[in-house]
Amino acid sequence: MVRLVSDENFNGDIVRGLLLRQPNFDIVRVQDIGLRGAGDPAVLAWAAENARIVLTHDRATMPDDAYARLAAADPMAGVFVLNDRFPVGRAIEELLLLNACSEQTEWIGRVIHLPI
Repeated sequence: MVRLVSDENFNGDIVRGLLLRQPNFDIVRVQDIGLRGAGDPAVLAWAAENARIVLTHDRATMPDDAYARLAAADPMAGVFVLNDRFPVGRAIEELLLLNACSEQTEWIGRVIHLPI
């Protein structure tokens, strides 16, 4: 099972769909943990401290900030980057599959673009 945090601009329909399909899905939103308006480095730091993979649509800056953490030898729980044009239903299926078929530790220090 994976533990996720969705960044501020992540599609809420995907988050809601995950929770509708699997009510115990372990996901939080940055808006709900006091990080509204926080930059990528702050979100990545919180995610590392709380062992949560960051879920984002931000292909422009989030991967670079994640790689910067790795270059600085800072911990990183992982990042899943989904294209914002990816269909909501398919995104939900991909994330449910990753949740069912992988462990949190498999994604440490990795930036993954979905679909795989």
